[in-house]
Amino acid sequence: MHKLFKLVIPAIMLVAATSLQAQIKNQKTETAKIYGNCGMCESVIEKAGNVAGVASVDWDKRTKIASISYDSKKTTKDEILKRIAAAGYDNESYTAPDKVYNNLHECCRYNRPKRQ
Repeated sequence: MHKLFKLVIPAIMLVAATSLQAQIKNQKTETAKIYGNCGMCESVIEKAGNVAGVASVDWDKRTKIASISYDSKKTTKDEILKRIAAAGYDNESYTAPDKVYNNLHECCRYNRPKRQ
């Protein structure tokens, strides 16, 4: 019984914490290709794109594809991708400034796509 209690309480706390997070109104979800390499990249990409109650980014380091959910009345996919590029990560729409890219940690310096 004690073991069951130890399992149930954390599960309830997780559900409660999830429901307390700000919900995105007028939600639109799209995907985007964002270049990066590792877990540190994932952290920076998601932090640059996330805005509480407005936008949420979930980047997959294996596929390099991000799921971007946002309030379509408050921001756009374009604005989110601009913020991510400003943090040093090229994406399907924007190229990161060279100075910012060059300051990324060595493991985060991905092979940049050719510029058109």
